[in-house]
Amino acid sequence: MTDRGTSSTRQPGRGRGRLVTVNEQREDLGTTIRAWRDRLSPSAVGLPPGGTRRSPGLRREEAAALAGISVDYLVRLEQGRAVNPSAQVLASLARALRLTPGERDHLYRQAGHAPPSRTTISAHITPGVQRLIDRLADAAVAVYDASWTLIAWNRTWAALMGDASALAGRDRNLAWRIFSVPSGESASRVVHSPQEAAQFERSIVADLRAVAGRYPDDLGVQHLIADLRRVSPRFAEAWALGEVGVSRSGPKIVRHPEVGELTLDCDVLTVTGSDVRIIVYTADPASEDASKLALVATIGVASG
Repeated sequence: MTDRGTSSTRQPGRGRGRLVTVNEQREDLGTTIRAWRDRLSPSAVGLPPGGTRRSPGLRREEAAALAGISVDYLVRLEQGRAVNPSAQVLASLARALRLTPGERDHLYRQAGHAPPSRTTISAHITPGVQRLIDRLADAAVAVYDASWTLIAWNRTWAALMGDASALAGRDRNLAWRIFSVPSGESASRVVHSPQEAAQFERSIVADLRAVAGRYPDDLGVQHLIADLRRVSPRFAEAWALGEVGVSRSGPKIVRHPEVGELTLDCDVLTVTGSDVRIIVYTADPASEDASKLALVATIGVASG
């Protein structure tokens, strides 16, 4: 009879035929997370050095903040005391620690999860994309997964569009926010005429249909579409058209509570292989809108 705390599984690389206990697997996971945290310098994630450090890597407080988890939970993970971290937590850790796709998959396996497959949506941001976000400080940048769920943003985007850190679950999904409000109401600071709003909504629905085709095994997308069809007559009507397409770039008018309206170029960039969408708002450097955008970045998110 095997005790629950010492149940075991076979794992390669541990000696021929050796059984690895669950406790050992948790310790290995914690050791790996700690090693990845130690190798990541504060400057690599846009943080100041912060005085004397015991090691060149990130402090637990910094890594936890980047991943959106509590420091206590990160401590328990690193010490092998946390049980069964969720796939969402693992995805957040992978982004915060700037893991490569191979490292992300290893993290999932060590935690007892199957790595994200190519038939389900990935929310992983590669280190290169993260560096791009960090360095585009003069632009407002946000990253969405293939189903239009917000997964990352920079400070200028938060100042322009409002701080999304308090949003969770469906409230971070663009399609849900658009269609869960009554017709004529805005789910963001972007200003649309009635005709533009209808066209934008149709483009999002057509994009979601294409996403559902690319990721047939993703239950999250299936449930999102089913729930949108149930709660939103506008979505159901657009879905019935059967259109398939992608959301396009173009100029946008953003109404900011402090500086008024800005006309900005909005570009949608898709990362090949991961299907994440990078949304970039910029202005002509010589324009009044560029000055307004710089003022927005200076004001920050205090204006709400």
